[in-house]
Amino acid sequence: MSALRRKVDRRHVLGGLALLALSRPLAAASVETSSVEASEGPLSWTRYAAGGDAKRSAVVVLHGSRGLELRLRAYERYAEALAAEGIDAYLVRYFGPTDADVLQKLTPSASREAYEAGRYGAWTDRVSAAATAILGRPDSSGRLGLLGFSLGGFVAAATAARDDRVSALAVLYGGMPEKIAPGVKRLPPLIELHGDADRNVPPADGEAFVALAKSVGAQAEHVIYPGKAHGFDFADHDPMTADAIQRVGRFFRERLVAG
Repeated sequence: MSALRRKVDRRHVLGGLALLALSRPLAAASVETSSVEASEGPLSWTRYAAGGDAKRSAVVVLHGSRGLELRLRAYERYAEALAAEGIDAYLVRYFGPTDADVLQKLTPSASREAYEAGRYGAWTDRVSAAATAILGRPDSSGRLGLLGFSLGGFVAAATAARDDRVSALAVLYGGMPEKIAPGVKRLPPLIELHGDADRNVPPADGEAFVALAKSVGAQAEHVIYPGKAHGFDFADHDPMTADAIQRVGRFFRERLVAG
Protein backbone atom coordinates (compact mmCIF):
# COMPACT_ATOMS: atom_id res chain seq x y z
CA MET A 1 0.00 0.00 0.00
CA SER A 2 1.37 3.39 -0.98
CA ALA A 3 2.76 5.55 1.82
CA LEU A 4 0.95 8.51 0.25
CA ARG A 5 -2.53 6.96 0.25
CA ARG A 6 -3.49 5.06 3.36
CA LYS A 7 -6.74 3.35 4.28
CA VAL A 8 -7.38 3.23 8.00
CA ASP A 9 -8.03 -0.25 9.43
CA ARG A 10 -10.57 -0.11 12.28
CA ARG A 11 -8.96 -3.10 13.98
CA HIS A 12 -5.73 -1.25 14.67
CA VAL A 13 -6.97 2.14 15.80
CA LEU A 14 -6.54 3.59 19.30
CA GLY A 15 -8.68 1.91 21.93
CA GLY A 16 -10.39 2.78 25.20
CA LEU A 17 -7.72 5.12 26.54
CA ALA A 18 -7.87 7.24 23.40
CA LEU A 19 -11.66 7.44 23.61
CA LEU A 20 -11.44 8.49 27.23
CA ALA A 21 -9.02 11.25 26.25
CA LEU A 22 -11.64 12.73 23.89
CA SER A 23 -13.84 13.70 26.81
CA ARG A 24 -11.28 15.87 28.57
CA PRO A 25 -8.55 18.37 27.65
CA LEU A 26 -5.20 16.86 26.67
CA ALA A 27 -3.25 19.73 28.16
CA ALA A 28 -3.88 22.74 30.35
CA ALA A 29 -3.47 25.18 27.49
CA SER A 30 -3.80 28.88 28.19
CA VAL A 31 -6.93 30.10 26.38
CA GLU A 32 -7.58 33.69 25.32
CA THR A 33 -9.72 35.47 22.72
CA SER A 34 -8.62 38.52 20.77
CA SER A 35 -8.99 40.12 17.34
CA VAL A 36 -7.06 41.83 14.57
CA GLU A 37 -8.05 44.20 11.80
CA ALA A 38 -8.67 42.60 8.42
CA SER A 39 -10.55 43.30 5.21
CA GLU A 40 -14.31 43.54 5.84
CA GLY A 41 -13.80 44.29 9.52
CA PRO A 42 -12.23 42.77 12.64
CA LEU A 43 -11.30 39.10 12.66
CA SER A 44 -11.43 37.32 16.01
CA TRP A 45 -9.75 34.16 17.24
CA THR A 46 -9.44 32.00 20.32
CA ARG A 47 -5.83 31.09 21.05
CA TYR A 48 -4.78 27.88 22.80
CA ALA A 49 -1.20 28.56 23.86
CA ALA A 50 1.20 25.69 24.46
CA GLY A 51 3.03 27.65 27.14
CA GLY A 52 6.69 28.05 27.98
CA ASP A 53 9.20 30.77 27.22
CA ALA A 54 10.56 29.37 23.95
CA LYS A 55 9.35 30.60 20.57
CA ARG A 56 6.63 28.33 19.20
CA SER A 57 5.06 27.30 15.92
CA ALA A 58 1.37 28.00 15.33
CA VAL A 59 -1.55 26.40 13.51
CA VAL A 60 -4.58 28.35 12.30
CA VAL A 61 -7.75 26.25 12.57
CA LEU A 62 -10.52 27.05 10.07
CA HIS A 63 -14.11 25.99 10.76
CA GLY A 64 -16.72 24.62 8.38
CA SER A 65 -19.71 26.42 6.88
CA ARG A 66 -21.71 26.33 10.14
CA GLY A 67 -19.16 28.46 11.92
CA LEU A 68 -17.05 27.81 14.97
CA GLU A 69 -19.39 27.87 17.93
CA LEU A 70 -21.87 25.19 16.82
CA ARG A 71 -19.27 22.40 17.05
CA LEU A 72 -16.79 24.19 19.27
CA ARG A 73 -15.85 21.17 21.37
CA ALA A 74 -14.81 19.23 18.26
CA TYR A 75 -12.45 22.01 17.17
CA GLU A 76 -11.18 22.43 20.72
CA ARG A 77 -10.01 18.81 20.78
CA TYR A 78 -7.66 19.53 17.90
CA ALA A 79 -6.48 22.77 19.52
CA GLU A 80 -5.74 20.98 22.79
CA ALA A 81 -3.89 18.21 20.97
CA LEU A 82 -1.75 20.76 19.14
CA ALA A 83 -0.99 22.61 22.38
CA ALA A 84 0.10 19.27 23.86
CA GLU A 85 2.57 19.00 20.96
CA GLY A 86 4.03 22.39 21.87
CA ILE A 87 2.19 24.26 19.08
CA ASP A 88 -0.07 27.27 19.61
CA ALA A 89 -3.50 26.80 18.01
CA TYR A 90 -5.72 29.65 16.84
CA LEU A 91 -9.42 28.97 16.20
CA VAL A 92 -10.05 31.73 13.66
CA ARG A 93 -13.48 33.12 12.79
CA TYR A 94 -12.70 33.96 9.18
CA PHE A 95 -16.26 34.74 8.02
CA GLY A 96 -17.12 38.32 7.11
CA PRO A 97 -20.03 40.15 8.76
CA THR A 98 -22.80 38.56 6.64
CA ASP A 99 -21.39 35.18 5.59
CA ALA A 100 -22.99 33.09 8.34
CA ASP A 101 -26.48 34.50 7.71
CA VAL A 102 -26.22 34.09 3.95
CA LEU A 103 -24.93 30.52 4.11
CA GLN A 104 -27.67 29.55 6.53
CA LYS A 105 -30.34 30.72 4.09
CA LEU A 106 -28.85 29.15 0.94
CA THR A 107 -30.47 25.72 0.74
CA PRO A 108 -29.70 24.39 -2.77
CA SER A 109 -26.13 23.10 -2.96
CA ALA A 110 -25.57 24.88 -6.28
CA SER A 111 -26.43 28.23 -4.69
CA ARG A 112 -24.09 27.57 -1.78
CA GLU A 113 -21.25 26.57 -4.07
CA ALA A 114 -21.71 29.68 -6.20
CA TYR A 115 -21.68 31.90 -3.14
CA GLU A 116 -18.61 30.21 -1.69
CA ALA A 117 -16.75 30.46 -5.01
CA GLY A 118 -17.26 34.21 -4.95
CA ARG A 119 -16.02 34.50 -1.37
CA TYR A 120 -12.74 32.55 -1.43
CA GLY A 121 -10.71 35.66 -2.25
CA ALA A 122 -12.05 37.58 0.75
CA TRP A 123 -11.74 34.60 3.09
CA THR A 124 -8.13 33.89 2.13
CA ASP A 125 -7.31 37.58 2.59
CA ARG A 126 -8.69 37.40 6.12
CA VAL A 127 -6.79 34.22 6.93
CA SER A 128 -3.58 35.80 5.63
CA ALA A 129 -4.23 38.82 7.85
CA ALA A 130 -4.44 36.45 10.81
CA ALA A 131 -1.19 34.82 9.69
CA THR A 132 0.54 38.20 9.57
CA ALA A 133 -0.54 39.02 13.12
CA ILE A 134 0.42 35.59 14.46
CA LEU A 135 3.83 35.51 12.80
CA GLY A 136 4.49 39.00 14.11
CA ARG A 137 4.10 37.95 17.73
CA PRO A 138 7.29 37.87 19.84
CA ASP A 139 6.61 34.22 20.76
CA SER A 140 6.37 33.08 17.12
CA SER A 141 9.03 30.73 15.72
CA GLY A 142 8.14 31.88 12.21
CA ARG A 143 6.57 28.53 11.26
CA LEU A 144 2.83 28.42 10.57
CA GLY A 145 0.40 25.69 9.56
CA LEU A 146 -3.24 25.67 8.46
CA LEU A 147 -5.86 23.13 9.52
CA GLY A 148 -9.21 23.30 7.76
CA PHE A 149 -12.47 21.37 7.98
CA SER A 150 -14.92 21.03 5.07
CA LEU A 151 -15.42 24.60 3.75
CA GLY A 152 -12.53 25.64 5.99
CA GLY A 153 -10.43 22.98 4.27
CA PHE A 154 -11.06 24.60 0.90
CA VAL A 155 -10.21 28.01 2.38
CA ALA A 156 -7.03 26.59 3.93
CA ALA A 157 -5.99 25.02 0.62
CA ALA A 158 -6.63 28.23 -1.32
CA THR A 159 -4.71 30.28 1.25
CA ALA A 160 -1.74 27.91 1.24
CA ALA A 161 -1.58 28.09 -2.56
CA ARG A 162 -1.17 31.87 -2.51
CA ASP A 163 0.65 32.51 0.80
CA ASP A 164 4.13 30.99 0.89
CA ARG A 165 4.43 31.64 4.63
CA VAL A 166 2.31 28.52 5.20
CA SER A 167 4.73 25.69 6.06
CA ALA A 168 2.25 22.81 6.47
CA LEU A 169 -1.38 22.12 5.59
CA ALA A 170 -3.91 19.62 6.95
CA VAL A 171 -7.36 19.32 5.38
CA LEU A 172 -10.26 17.21 6.56
CA TYR A 173 -12.90 16.32 3.96
CA GLY A 174 -12.03 19.26 1.73
CA GLY A 175 -10.04 20.10 -1.37
CA MET A 176 -8.89 22.91 -3.64
CA PRO A 177 -11.59 25.27 -4.99
CA GLU A 178 -12.28 24.39 -8.61
CA LYS A 179 -11.61 27.85 -10.02
CA ILE A 180 -8.35 28.22 -8.11
CA ALA A 181 -6.87 24.81 -8.93
CA PRO A 182 -5.65 25.60 -12.48
CA GLY A 183 -3.48 28.48 -11.23
CA VAL A 184 -1.80 26.64 -8.36
CA LYS A 185 2.00 26.70 -8.66
CA ARG A 186 3.07 25.57 -5.19
CA LEU A 187 1.76 23.99 -2.03
CA PRO A 188 3.40 23.11 1.29
CA PRO A 189 3.57 19.54 2.61
CA LEU A 190 0.02 18.39 3.29
CA ILE A 191 -2.23 15.64 4.59
CA GLU A 192 -5.87 15.16 3.59
CA LEU A 193 -8.25 12.98 5.64
CA HIS A 194 -11.57 11.85 4.16
CA GLY A 195 -14.32 9.32 4.85
CA ASP A 196 -15.16 7.24 1.81
CA ALA A 197 -18.90 7.53 2.59
CA ASP A 198 -18.86 11.35 2.53
CA ARG A 199 -21.91 12.69 0.66
CA ASN A 200 -21.23 16.38 1.32
CA VAL A 201 -17.74 16.66 -0.14
CA PRO A 202 -17.03 13.75 -2.49
CA PRO A 203 -13.90 11.75 -1.61
CA ALA A 204 -12.79 12.42 -5.19
CA ASP A 205 -12.29 16.08 -4.22
CA GLY A 206 -9.71 15.08 -1.63
CA GLU A 207 -8.04 12.68 -4.05
CA ALA A 208 -7.85 15.36 -6.76
CA PHE A 209 -6.40 17.82 -4.25
CA VAL A 210 -3.61 15.41 -3.27
CA ALA A 211 -2.90 14.70 -6.95
CA LEU A 212 -2.68 18.45 -7.62
CA ALA A 213 -0.25 18.88 -4.72
CA LYS A 214 1.98 16.12 -5.99
CA SER A 215 1.89 17.61 -9.51
CA VAL A 216 3.45 20.85 -8.21
CA GLY A 217 6.11 19.00 -6.22
CA ALA A 218 4.54 18.96 -2.75
CA GLN A 219 4.73 16.03 -0.37
CA ALA A 220 1.14 14.89 0.09
CA GLU A 221 -0.60 12.09 1.99
CA HIS A 222 -4.18 10.94 1.50
CA VAL A 223 -5.83 9.05 4.39
CA ILE A 224 -9.12 7.26 3.73
CA TYR A 225 -11.53 6.22 6.52
CA PRO A 226 -13.70 3.31 5.30
CA GLY A 227 -17.43 3.73 5.87
CA LYS A 228 -17.09 7.18 7.41
CA ALA A 229 -19.31 10.13 6.46
CA HIS A 230 -18.73 13.88 6.45
CA GLY A 231 -17.54 15.20 9.80
CA PHE A 232 -16.78 11.72 11.10
CA ASP A 233 -14.14 13.09 13.49
CA PHE A 234 -16.72 15.16 15.41
CA ALA A 235 -18.16 12.01 17.01
CA ASP A 236 -17.35 11.82 20.72
CA HIS A 237 -17.09 8.05 21.07
CA ASP A 238 -15.63 6.85 17.77
CA PRO A 239 -12.01 5.64 17.77
CA MET A 240 -11.62 7.19 14.32
CA THR A 241 -11.95 10.60 15.97
CA ALA A 242 -8.95 9.83 18.16
CA ASP A 243 -7.06 8.50 15.14
CA ALA A 244 -7.68 11.65 13.09
CA ILE A 245 -6.62 13.96 15.93
CA GLN A 246 -3.48 11.92 16.52
CA ARG A 247 -2.54 11.93 12.83
CA VAL A 248 -3.03 15.68 12.53
CA GLY A 249 -1.03 16.38 15.68
CA ARG A 250 1.81 14.14 14.55
CA PHE A 251 1.83 15.72 11.09
CA PHE A 252 2.21 19.25 12.43
CA ARG A 253 4.79 18.20 15.03
CA GLU A 254 6.94 16.67 12.30
CA ARG A 255 6.53 19.60 9.91
CA LEU A 256 6.56 22.58 12.26
CA VAL A 257 8.50 21.50 15.34
CA ALA A 258 10.83 18.64 14.47
CA GLY A 259 11.33 19.62 10.83
